[in-house]
Order: sequence, then structure tokens, then C-alpha cells
Amino acid sequence: MFRPRGILVSAALVAALGGAAHAESRTLVIARDMDINSLDPHRAWCDTCQIFNSSAYESLVTLDKDNKIIPLLAKSWEVNPEQTQITLHLDPAAKFSDGSAVESKDVKWTFERLKNIKTSSSFMADPITSIEIPDAQTVVLKLASPNSEYIQILAASYMAVMNSDVVAEHGGLADATAVDKDTAETWLLANSAGSGTFVLSGYEPNAELRLKRNDTYWGANKAKVPEVVFRQVKDAVAQAQMLQSGTVDIAQQIDPETAKSLQGSAAKVEELPSLNFVYVVLSPGAKGNKVPLTPQVREAISSAIDRKGLIDLVVGGAGSEIAVPVPPGFPGAEGHKVPEYNPEHAKKLLADAGHPDGFEIESIYPDMNTYGVDFNLMMQKVQQDLAQVGIKVKLSPVPFSNWRDAVNGDGIPLSMVFYAPDFFGTSQYIDYFGLAPGTVWAKRAGGERDPSIVNHEIRGVMDAALAAKTPEEAAKKWFDAAEMIKKADIILPMINPSLVLAYGPNVKGVRFSPCCNTPLAEISNDN
Repeated sequence: MFRPRGILVSAALVAALGGAAHAESRTLVIARDMDINSLDPHRAWCDTCQIFNSSAYESLVTLDKDNKIIPLLAKSWEVNPEQTQITLHLDPAAKFSDGSAVESKDVKWTFERLKNIKTSSSFMADPITSIEIPDAQTVVLKLASPNSEYIQILAASYMAVMNSDVVAEHGGLADATAVDKDTAETWLLANSAGSGTFVLSGYEPNAELRLKRNDTYWGANKAKVPEVVFRQVKDAVAQAQMLQSGTVDIAQQIDPETAKSLQGSAAKVEELPSLNFVYVVLSPGAKGNKVPLTPQVREAISSAIDRKGLIDLVVGGAGSEIAVPVPPGFPGAEGHKVPEYNPEHAKKLLADAGHPDGFEIESIYPDMNTYGVDFNLMMQKVQQDLAQVGIKVKLSPVPFSNWRDAVNGDGIPLSMVFYAPDFFGTSQYIDYFGLAPGTVWAKRAGGERDPSIVNHEIRGVMDAALAAKTPEEAAKKWFDAAEMIKKADIILPMINPSLVLAYGPNVKGVRFSPCCNTPLAEISNDN
């Protein structure tokens, strides 16, 4: 999913931000470039939003440290053999932060609001055709078609269950009028209405987000710290300096190169495989193409890019090649061959396609640094690689909003962007990148102007995977679908950057979760 993300901080700024991360207070202070667009769980759509949603609210199920589904608000569930119905039994002990019980009516209202409010995360509720609530503790979800991954989607932080009475009292609507008439967002910017381990205690856009421990939390896994404070700090170098000084306890967007500056300090640094990746993308239907981006030309561009060289230059070797737009560990991701770097083969393909002297191509891309990847540095390297085979690339870095307008408008011949998971399941990748009729990249790649790129078969493969009776059967179908995307040479994954966790000496329990990003309740900050 798209979730968009300097300079050395001065001693005066460090002092101004204060030393709230002292061990005796046990408050946890986190430096983060916050990308918050809303604190309404159904309008929020960002990495920081995932952390907030899963801290102030709860989903029916969640993921453990091994990415296995475990109970949360639902203590148990059953799925019918056709995988078109899920019956969930709520934990009778579950309570919202105001002390009222979490009931099936709250789940029904929440999911209907998410579906009807028509926001970025509404697609997660779209497969639901009806919700039955035979009693206060039972929810029956009926799906439009077999979906073996839907229980995984229920773990997403955007499926957070809200206190329906409270949100409705403050302007929330769940019926078909919600898209135009729901007004709860303003209230939700200052208040939370969930059952999570924390409650919202303060928010100042582009400055600070404060969460206070829910001391009446109903579950066994209560928060270990009394308060979490997110400080807006854009630059990785500034985050590292604040971590070194003790001004913050966790720096959440340290890239591998900046992490080297923490060597010899009291800070702890872990470098782990991540589930995020950046990719180059070609749009054969873009209006600005100077030559047709035929299959031969697309293969030539892919063959001309030195992926290993990109990893060494852009992330200092702290990453891995990725063959398909499905991250390692997800079903169907393993066993694909990374395209070979072969400039001579690229030159032959270009000559065979009628371009022995190459051609010019425009590249508009977001001017940003995310997951430790500097997009400008990466695209300069791509530009150099393609120049070796005669392709002259004009680079145009722009703000993310401008990029989005361009890619959704006339299209962009050559670009790059990033993806991070919304839930632990492969269907999101096949649906997003598979070029099926009407899908995101079928439109962005110019499928209306060049119908040859539209894949009319991949949706059937995805449906077969979702209807599979065993994980092994599903994984084979996901593999086939991912391979279809790879062979199109439109989505070209480049770098699977390593994840850097950087935190102070008194902090324990920091980890990454594909459903929740950072499970705050597990983190301690003891003396």
C-alpha cells in the first residue's frame, strides 16, 4: 500500500524537545516522521496510523510473533468448508475504554461504516455481503466468494472495532449515507473510542501524538508503559542524534547507513529482513511515451538495471533482491528467479525492437526517502544503468501528491514507488499489481490506451488461490499469479530493504508486525 514518508538537529532543538525519555518516568518517547492523515480508524491510511489503530483499538483477531492468527476480541471462530462464511465468538470479557462491553452490534456497525464510508481501507470490508448477529457475542460474516485469506484481513488494524454508541453520538454513520454525512472524524482527532491497551490523550498535527495507558484494559496483555509520546522528526540523522542523547527512546526510521553512527553508543540496533520493497514501474499506455514500451523493450529495461549494484549503492548492501512484488515469507513468494543483469542482452532486445540507438524516456517519481531508500539516489543509478544501453532517462522528482496526480492522470512512462503490507496475505499484491481489468496498475499503466497489457486470466488464478482447501494448494496458485506479474515486465521490484530497529538501552520488546507495525503494548522502558 502507498503510505508516503534532512539535516542535523541542533543542540538547541534537542534541548527544546526535552528529555521526556528518562527511565524513571517510564514514558516511552518515539522519534518518527509521522505520516498521519487521520485518527479516525476508517479514514486513517498510513504506517503511523497502523500503530495508532492497533494501540487505541482492537481487531477481532491479530498476529503473533510468527505471523500466525490468534484470538483478540474474538475468542474463537469457525469457517465453513466453502470459505464463504466466518462465525466469530466474542470474548465476553472484552470492554471498551469507557467500561462498556464490546458486543456484536459494535462489530456489525463498525464493518458497515468501513464499507460505506468509501475510504482507502474500505476494500477490506467489501467482500462482506451480510453480517448477522444472533446474540451479543456472535458475529456471522457472509462473503461474496470463497476467501481463504479473509481471516487474515480481519487482523488488519484498519478493521479495528469501534464503540458504536459513542461514535454514533459524535456524528458517526454506518449506512449508505456515511460517505457524505459522517462527521465523526473531528471528534476522533481528539478522542478514541476503542478497546485497546492505550487511549488517545493528545494530538498536534506535524508535532506530537500522545497515548495514555488504558488502566482498565480488559485483556491479559496490558501496556507496560504509562504513556507513549510520538515526536515529529523527519530526518534519520536527527532521529539518531536524539536517540544517542537520550531525548527519545526509539528512533523508527533509521536507515542502515545512519545506523552506523550509533556504533559505540548505548543504543541498540537490530537489522532484520523487512516486508517492504521499492519497485520501478513502466506504463506502456502513458501519453508521454516517445516509443512503444513493447514486451521486448520492457524486458530490455529490466535486463539493463543492475539490482545488486542498486542495493550496494542505495542501502549500503542492507537489503536483498526481490524477484516478484510479493515479499519474502508470504505465500507464493519463494522460488522465483531474479531477472539477470545483462546489458548486452538488453542492447540486442532494443535492436530487435527497432531501437539500436536507444530512445528517450521521462521518469517522474516521488521525491522522498522511505524505508532507508533515497529515491533520488536510486533513480540516478537507474538512469546511469539505462544510459549504458542507449536509453536516456529524464529525471523529474516531485512531491508525492504531484506524483499521484500524474500517475493517475496521463500516466508516467518510467517511475518508482514503494509498497508495504496492509495485512498478512498475498491477495493484496496480486490484486494491486496483477493488471487485471479495472485494477490500480492496469489503469496507471495505461490499460485503456494499450489493452494488450491487461491480464484477463490472473483474477481466475487469484480466485482459485482464495478457494484452495489447503495452504499448500493456495501457495502454488499464488506462485503462478506472481510469476504472471513478473513475466509482464511492467512491475519491476528492485530492493527489499532491511528493517532497522533502533532503541535505547532500557527498552525491550520492540518488533515489527505486518498487521500492526509496532505493537506498543509489548514494549517496556524500565530503569
